[in-house]
Amino acid sequence: MPDEPRPVTTVEEPRLATRHRRPGRQVPRHVVVALPLALAGLISLLVTGNTLRPFETITTIEARMASKSDYFRDPEVQRLLLEHGIRVDVHRLGSRGIATQSLKGMDAVFPSGQPAAKLILDRQTRSVRSVRPFVTPLVLATFRDYAETLVKAGVAERQPAEGDAKTLYYNLDMREFTRLLDGKDGPPDHRDGEEEKADHWNGIGYDALTGRSNSGRVLVRTSNVCESNSAGTYLSILAFVANGNSTPGAEHTDETRLAAEVRDVGRKIKPFISLQGMWADEQADSYFSDIGESIAPIAVLYEHQYLAHQIAHHDKHGTQDDTRVLLYPTPYALTEPQLIGLTDEGDRLVRLIEQDKELRRRAMELGFRVRFSGEDGTSEQLNAHLRDNGIQAPAQNTDRTKVYEPDLEVLEEIIDYVGDCDPPVRDAS
Repeated sequence: MPDEPRPVTTVEEPRLATRHRRPGRQVPRHVVVALPLALAGLISLLVTGNTLRPFETITTIEARMASKSDYFRDPEVQRLLLEHGIRVDVHRLGSRGIATQSLKGMDAVFPSGQPAAKLILDRQTRSVRSVRPFVTPLVLATFRDYAETLVKAGVAERQPAEGDAKTLYYNLDMREFTRLLDGKDGPPDHRDGEEEKADHWNGIGYDALTGRSNSGRVLVRTSNVCESNSAGTYLSILAFVANGNSTPGAEHTDETRLAAEVRDVGRKIKPFISLQGMWADEQADSYFSDIGESIAPIAVLYEHQYLAHQIAHHDKHGTQDDTRVLLYPTPYALTEPQLIGLTDEGDRLVRLIEQDKELRRRAMELGFRVRFSGEDGTSEQLNAHLRDNGIQAPAQNTDRTKVYEPDLEVLEEIIDYVGDCDPPVRDAS
């Protein structure tokens, strides 16, 4: 009988077990933990419209500017500009330096006043776009004890403050004040000291008022008049007062008489200008430093620099800085910074500053008197913002005598005479 076939047995290959999977653990734990954060970030990007921001092109604009660089260095302004794909690389230089030096490689410039702006505009060969987004008065920044000494000397008066608060602002009679700057005895009824004490702080009562001594001269610290718009504007105030509250050169067409008047005005005001080797942008830094009072009792600043300090001080400490105060000169001078585009990229920045409401609002929050719908420098929006933030708003001086700067050529001659300035290195590019 033939053998029956044997059944075939199938043997499976052994499996290599690498890791035992547990049910319900398909996603790693760290991914599960991070997922809500990622979703929240995505929602935030969608809501703010920044989803594609990492892929956008950022245009860097090279700009040369003086004290108004404070605006473009503000973190909130930088954030607002980045929303429009713009970053501004600031190169600081005094306004007159900007106007007279090479502009190669610059997309925009932002001089602090009209004389420097005109010098720049006269050098351009292309159609130029520009804007004057805000104005700011020139002020003399000082400390309370010195302001009160000037009140005692009869050349300053306090602006009213609410309740028992100490005022932050004083009005200064420039005609009377300049008599304290000449180093000479005044009329018998004028309290500027006698003989060797004439026009010294102790001579006008600082020591008697404070119980401390300062035998130094009454001086106003300015930046370099050959470089800086603020110093040039202060010089214009002095020239206006020295010329009998009249703009030098405004009434003369004869070149000989005009030259004689310029020399006469320059000779009168040159002793009032203190050129102490400071670069154009250092006055505010010195004044607001911890040793500012020892550096100079009075310094030339712009109002916006002081108001920005007060806003920041109140945000940090909950109070005003009532040690530092302002003197508003009478007659007064307003400065009108002008942003000028030199390239297509610069023109783009000018349009943005001109049209963007958020950028204008931020300028007001930084102490500038913004031009809302063509208004002048008495911005009610700024005053309301100060009051809302617990800061005294300056009062409008009842004497509205305004200094008008001389024609550019006349002003340049006075600046050169007073400052002994080196000839500018001009570059038409």
